[in-house]
Amino acid sequence: MPISEFQLIQQYFKAGAAAALARPNSPVRCGIGDDCAVLALPAGDELLVSVDTLVETVHFPKNYPADLLARRALAVCVSDLAACGATPLGFTLALTLPSVDELWLADFASALASVAAEYDISLVGGDTTRGPLCLSLQVMGSAPTGAAILRSGAQPGDLVFVSGQLGDARAALNYLEKDEAQLSVAEQTLLTRYHAPVPRLALGQKLRGLATAAVDVSDGLAADLSHILSASGVAAVLAVERLPLSAAITETDPARAVEFALSGGDDYELCFTAPAAHREQLHAISLELNLAITEVGYIEAGAGLTCFAADGSVYMPVAGYQHF
Repeated sequence: MPISEFQLIQQYFKAGAAAALARPNSPVRCGIGDDCAVLALPAGDELLVSVDTLVETVHFPKNYPADLLARRALAVCVSDLAACGATPLGFTLALTLPSVDELWLADFASALASVAAEYDISLVGGDTTRGPLCLSLQVMGSAPTGAAILRSGAQPGDLVFVSGQLGDARAALNYLEKDEAQLSVAEQTLLTRYHAPVPRLALGQKLRGLATAAVDVSDGLAADLSHILSASGVAAVLAVERLPLSAAITETDPARAVEFALSGGDDYELCFTAPAAHREQLHAISLELNLAITEVGYIEAGAGLTCFAADGSVYMPVAGYQHF
């Protein structure tokens, strides 16, 4: 007899969620099994909510391994919480499946529970239905009242910073279909950045009170920084030679490394603005987290983004990813 929707949830998702619920100081009062989940919001905090949808062949390749899909799907959603300086509370999953493949489900559910534990976030509900493979995840987090980092606070005179390195995930697209045995070390490094993005939760939380605006880099630095500029009503100038590029991308595709860094997307690093007076504190945070924080430009009055190459010429980034 085919497995029912409720058996599917019970067998593959409820056990992992129950384990998370049992953790000390869990914010989840009621999780999977009721019409609504109940989360306890910490005293003095506000609720932060974000939702993302991932569709097969649009956001991930066809026949993408279930364990990699689980890790990637949750990571890219939690990255939104990181950009706002939030502490994760819980998430829901609406999972659309073309059919019930129990081996696939076992791999997916196991990996999802594992990565959720890494981010200290609990699966608290969702839905399953039949159709083309698609995942919609809603993440919930909290931050002290008034402390959430939004896109709208950048001011002229602020500096522009990015975490980590940019462009690797875009460069990895060239190797998704390549036989693993044929990959160089550099190509394997790039693929790891695509398969397993790391939401910068610790950095986001430490930026509360320091950053004036922030965004996670999902559609390319140029496009995502432009969201800050639009929301804040300011302009920015970027120095292309300051973009943090990995050794892997400069080895595999040096001619397009800058293009990938500015326009490639899927990095899930944080781009944020902060006053120059906070440089030393940011340097200390970088050392504490063992995470590069690179100053790449500055905010000025006006509108739009201008990028300059090392020779002083204007560099025109290609358009970042757009769904429509």
